[in-house]
Amino acid sequence: MHTRDDIEKLAKEFGKCQKILLALGDENRQHLILEMMKMGDCTGVRVMDITEKTHLSRPAVSHHLQILKDAGILKMRREGTKNYYYFDPDQKSFDDLIQVLAEARKITSELPDRSAADD
Repeated sequence: MHTRDDIEKLAKEFGKCQKILLALGDENRQHLILEMMKMGDCTGVRVMDITEKTHLSRPAVSHHLQILKDAGILKMRREGTKNYYYFDPDQKSFDDLIQVLAEARKITSELPDRSAADD
């Protein structure tokens, strides 16, 4: 059985993952991620490239890309006046989220089964 300290530690870890959870929770950002994956360009894509693949305006795409960048999902490279967005190759934010979810799953799987109480 897990201690209160384990659960408090998990709560802190969830807090550290808040930006990625919020970023992934938005349907538009999910769509942008999938479209970027479909493009398969490792060198990065520009806002206009992504805008053409979505129903969103250029400013909206820029806004969503910034949120994904702040969450550690994307990085941005500037070449002159052009910005190229690409997936963060170290994927630390995804790794952190996976670790938090695995720990949450472990803790909840060890709780007593109370499903019979619902009947």
